[in-house]
Amino acid sequence: MLKRLLVVFVLILLFAGGGTYYSFDIPEQAQVTDAVEGRSYSIHCLDVKPKAAIDRNGVLQVTVWNIYKQQRDNWQSALETFSAESDLVLIQEAKLSESFSNYLAQSPWQVTMANAFAFLDTPAGVMNLSRQEAAQTCAYLAVEPWLRIPKSALLARYPLSNGQQLTVVNLHGINFAWGLEEYRAQFEALSEQLNEAQGPILLAGDFNTWREERMAVVNHFIAQLGLHEATLEKDLRTRVLGWPLDHLFYRGMVLETAEAPATDASDHHPIIARFRLTK
Repeated sequence: MLKRLLVVFVLILLFAGGGTYYSFDIPEQAQVTDAVEGRSYSIHCLDVKPKAAIDRNGVLQVTVWNIYKQQRDNWQSALETFSAESDLVLIQEAKLSESFSNYLAQSPWQVTMANAFAFLDTPAGVMNLSRQEAAQTCAYLAVEPWLRIPKSALLARYPLSNGQQLTVVNLHGINFAWGLEEYRAQFEALSEQLNEAQGPILLAGDFNTWREERMAVVNHFIAQLGLHEATLEKDLRTRVLGWPLDHLFYRGMVLETAEAPATDASDHHPIIARFRLTK
């Protein structure tokens, strides 16, 4: 992770002067993308009529993983292992390369993506893989103040078998900002939708909480929403300066198991959790 910080600072020096992004394509607004069909909808939210609930008999398994733009050769086998029993997979740093597109096209997943940017015509951002379609999926963008390249988020709503609706946020947190204004604003952009949510909530992703002040912003946000952080039986999450970067918060469901196992398929280790719905 520290090596990545150094690389990004070099990129800042190369690209930031004069506001030129070379091969970076920055979207003008947040867009929801059907990553399998390759369609980008020029709308903030996409609404469909889902055919079934996202859970299975009141049980919901979730995987959260920063996949490191699939830079490691074993990304596919690791993803298949981590998501084997999952109903919902929340991915950060998904790169819509040819190999990843082929995997998605052959998989049973329903796929939605919020493009943060495209590099050499290849989109990257956060991605939801779900066993069933979401009733609504909304995309959000937040611009990195130094790099001027966005981070993205998805807010999705899935029907549950108990008649409730699950609100899910998949977020990749702003990283390269020493102050907290932009970082706090990224969470506040989601506040209205989450405050209106009547049913269960999942808030997860790579939050880049690499110092105490950033973690305090997140803790204040989740306290307002009445969320709890998943307690991990095995906690091998990637840490910077002692602080874990990846998180899974929840409300309105019973946490049965949760862990963060090790992998060499990314520079982040996944979080895998199983929940049971309340009646």
